[in-house]
Amino acid sequence: MLALFLQIWNLGRPNRFLFDETYYAKDAWSLLHHGYVTDYVAGADKKIIAGQTTGLFKDNPSMVVHPEVGKWVIALGERVFGLDSYGWRISSAVVGALMVFVMVRLVRRLTGSNLLGGTAGLLLTVDGLHFVMSRSALLDIFLAFFLLCAVACLVADRDWGRMRMARLVPSGYRTTASDWGPVRGLLWRPWRLSAGLFFGLACGTKWNALFPLAAFGILVWLWDAGARRSLGVRNARARAFVVDAIPAFFYLVVVALVVYVVSWTGWLLHADVYERALSNTQYGPYWGGYLQHDAQGFFPELIQSLRSLWNYHQDVYTFHTRFLNDATHSYQSKPQWWLVLNRPVGMQADLGIEPGQQGCTAAAGSTCLRQVLLLGTPALWWGAAIAFLYAIWGWVARRDWRFGLVVVGVVSTWLPWIRYDDRPIFSFYAISILPFTVIGLTLALGVLMGGPRATPARRLWGTTLAGAFVVLVVLNFAWFWPIYTGELITTPDWLHRIWFKAWI
Repeated sequence: MLALFLQIWNLGRPNRFLFDETYYAKDAWSLLHHGYVTDYVAGADKKIIAGQTTGLFKDNPSMVVHPEVGKWVIALGERVFGLDSYGWRISSAVVGALMVFVMVRLVRRLTGSNLLGGTAGLLLTVDGLHFVMSRSALLDIFLAFFLLCAVACLVADRDWGRMRMARLVPSGYRTTASDWGPVRGLLWRPWRLSAGLFFGLACGTKWNALFPLAAFGILVWLWDAGARRSLGVRNARARAFVVDAIPAFFYLVVVALVVYVVSWTGWLLHADVYERALSNTQYGPYWGGYLQHDAQGFFPELIQSLRSLWNYHQDVYTFHTRFLNDATHSYQSKPQWWLVLNRPVGMQADLGIEPGQQGCTAAAGSTCLRQVLLLGTPALWWGAAIAFLYAIWGWVARRDWRFGLVVVGVVSTWLPWIRYDDRPIFSFYAISILPFTVIGLTLALGVLMGGPRATPARRLWGTTLAGAFVVLVVLNFAWFWPIYTGELITTPDWLHRIWFKAWI
């Protein structure tokens, strides 16, 4: 509720398109009213801001370069509140608040602590990147939410599976060389099915969800092998691969694939429109002779539509891998330095507001401005970067599986971007990394506070330091509030918050 309150406060301000909202808000409205994304008329942005909602779109389809799930979620808000800045942002605000809720539940499950679960939720709530993304109609907040939900389901499955395994093993059970441990009773995994659904929704929002899907699939196999090894099963990894990993592949990958294809239903129902408009474009070669023949019947039409969808994906992949390599953008950043906030993204800025205008109270010779800056809370991100290094040690040296969750999550959502650093990529993509850094930071704070065997003095000092850090993060978030929300601020006060030239 705290997160939702902060995120919907003056949500419709500024009443304009912020950064890539200009694409996704209009795409969502087009999906809602046409079933597929269409091109729009010249000057559509100004007409929408002025309140016009008709006569904005053409009949020909648009070459969208991202899947449709996130845009459908944005469309839900537009369906209820209309095509305005509040309508296209409200879905992000709701999802951002739900993301905090899932974070609290996940960390509570990982630690068994209400305090640490609440701390994780609070840290996510007061992170600037999460806050601004929750107030913007961009796709990445939905991607991060679905990934976090999928991982939360996998952690719940780990607990459920081990408890189920323990119940299936009779008292006094002793393994032999040929024992595999319980098999049949562990084939039905409802939490894994849920994880597959969420991974499918994540991939249906942005393709880069494929990397954490693969990474956590491997981690799940290692978890299963560890569970069987704890029973005394020999060659646990090989046997877990057969009886656990193969079924897990269907739960995670196959289910995700089905969900992903279903998410393109709107496109499939209008495949003929795309076939006429995009089969011979700059994005790729002619789609094939199968378009020369009109398919008759449900299944022939479905097969043709799926074949066209595959060719459409080839065109989109070609766009991402060939047509962006020579492009540049003033806010692009190197992913190697995302964890230390190397280059935030300026979403919107009104500069040079003179004293006396719009309530500006700047001294003579100075001006005021409004800015919305996509910047993580520095105290949180820099602390989380240190905690990530500790997480590597905690997984490798202490063999704490919870830190393995952090390491795999960060690596799979961060490192793949380095491969594409020769084209414009932006630091707000790191919103998918954020949940795992928050988990790692919270676990590190738990270690700092001391365990149940720690002396009272140790727990006192540890809790004091951990609490002081959380307060520092909250105060740091409050300090940057004006440039997270586009409030009127004097130029000197703005400069006090722009700590590095790269942040301009």
